[in-house]
Amino acid sequence: MSEHYSERELRQEVSELETKSTTAARLFDIRRIIGGLFVVYGVIVTIAGFTASDADLDKAEGVNINLWTGLGMLVLGLLFLLWLKLRPTAPPPPDVVPEERKE
Repeated sequence: MSEHYSERELRQEVSELETKSTTAARLFDIRRIIGGLFVVYGVIVTIAGFTASDADLDKAEGVNINLWTGLGMLVLGLLFLLWLKLRPTAPPPPDVVPEERKE
């Protein structure tokens, strides 16, 4: 038992699938994933830098390495997210479909 679809229904279905595909591509853009991870890890490492003990600072010869690394990760993550906002993924060009022939 096969279902028969008209040409118009098939075009509409293809159009809907292309829209869903474009939305999924924007959602899973690698810049969003990398930027989000850098921001999350940057917050964690920055908090670790604020809570560093004197022994930790002595190990790093007086430099609060967690604080500086965390701030750097935050900046990098925010730059990725800013890049995503300023240059979003372009939607694919629409396919040129010839008009239906009138018979």
